[in-house]
Amino acid sequence: MVPGAPSTTATMLPASEAAKIYQTNYVRNSRAIGVLWAIFTILFAIVNVVCFIQPYWIGDGADTPQAGYFGLFHYCIGNGLSRDLTCQGSFTEFSSIPSSAFKAASFFIAMSMVLVLTCIGCFVLFFFCSTGTVYKICGWMQLAAGTCLILGCMIYPDGWDSDEVKRMCGEKTDKYTLGACSVRWAYILAIMGIMDALILSFLAFVLGNRQDSLMSEELLGDKSGNNAI
Repeated sequence: MVPGAPSTTATMLPASEAAKIYQTNYVRNSRAIGVLWAIFTILFAIVNVVCFIQPYWIGDGADTPQAGYFGLFHYCIGNGLSRDLTCQGSFTEFSSIPSSAFKAASFFIAMSMVLVLTCIGCFVLFFFCSTGTVYKICGWMQLAAGTCLILGCMIYPDGWDSDEVKRMCGEKTDKYTLGACSVRWAYILAIMGIMDALILSFLAFVLGNRQDSLMSEELLGDKSGNNAI
């Protein structure tokens, strides 16, 4: 060894200290990602509620016979004599929804909304249960919410052949064909919500597995420490 040169063994951290530093950074990064996941879950819930409530899934265009717009269960159509729109439809009165496809789509979007709101309610479980378990529960809920959104968005166009939609969009309107009408922002937002739900559920499962691996590493570290003693 050259006199005065720094010792290699002196500058190296012990394996236990290096593991603790790695574990601390690991936990810090996981918590930061978890906070972002929770924030985007709340935003997803807001998107879901807006898509369910707002009646702007499809609407009139420049060449439509009547002015108006349709949501999942609520719709407004003009009478051709004035600018006033006649509004009908309510989720509490299924018989007022003009199409069985609209009823089914309303049910699935409502289920998606309930699932994601329940997922937010499960955040309380972080104080009482294993973090990894809670992440996985929320991940399954978000995956189910995304599946309900997919079903709702796929079923909804099947009701475009109803008499009320044809009265607004013209006789060329049929299932999965809008005629002179156009897709509005709430429908597009629901489709974007599908991607959001799938990404959030994937991230929840990743965070849950990371928490499980972290707990197993802590248990192994405790066992090795006890054995050393």
